[in-house]
Amino acid sequence: MRSLFGLVGWLAASLAAGFIGSRFPADEWYLALQKPSFNPPGYLFAPVWTFLYICMGVAAWLVWRSRGFSGAPLALGLFFAQLVLNALWSYLFFGAHRPMLAFVDITVLWVLILLTMLAFWKIRVPAGALMIPYLAWVSFAAVLNLSIWRLNN
Repeated sequence: MRSLFGLVGWLAASLAAGFIGSRFPADEWYLALQKPSFNPPGYLFAPVWTFLYICMGVAAWLVWRSRGFSGAPLALGLFFAQLVLNALWSYLFFGAHRPMLAFVDITVLWVLILLTMLAFWKIRVPAGALMIPYLAWVSFAAVLNLSIWRLNN
């Protein structure tokens, strides 16, 4: 039962970052921006991010279940740090209308995701593997962020 509650907790923590980010939706400012040809349609973001947050939560749960907080302080600390930067990106880009600062954030976020993935991999290979789609999507999002910033600067 503890394991089930743990899974729910880790999923809730991950999805909370998405919920915070969703408080800053695309607005008139964003709609007026020039975007690159590879900008995906808006309806794609919610299902992709939901999938990614679930993968992240399961990955963190696997690490926690294997070692607990005391046995994986670096890995789980990196996980929480990247969650903070994940939520902050939405505020910087959509809320504050600061694509340059959002790009700085997503660059540091990318590094933290990579470090989290590697730390998870050392503890549980499936946990590290579950972070791969997230790293791939954030790589794409960083290129998109940079492109939008450059097109509108």
